[in-house]
Amino acid sequence: MSGGWKGSDRKSRLPSNWARLRAETLARNPICVLCGVRPSTHCDHIKAKTDDHKQLQGVCEPCHMRKSSAEGNAAQRANPKPGRKREPEQHPGLL
Repeated sequence: MSGGWKGSDRKSRLPSNWARLRAETLARNPICVLCGVRPSTHCDHIKAKTDDHKQLQGVCEPCHMRKSSAEGNAAQRANPKPGRKREPEQHPGLL
């Protein structure tokens, strides 16, 4: 998954009042704020790792998945994994 969420660890990262924050956000944004067409079913963090209610928005599942994927890909591009550590070997057929 993008965003660094890992299984059951996800719930431990959410604040204790998450259910209330989520309900308030979906009530405030009943229609997806990204596409403006589908009903909001997901509570999205506008700014990652911030649980301020002003930084939450209601979005539909397709928009949330697209946004989360784009954010995860951008994070990977910003912090690329180190490249190959050993020298490339000559192909055995060319020895």
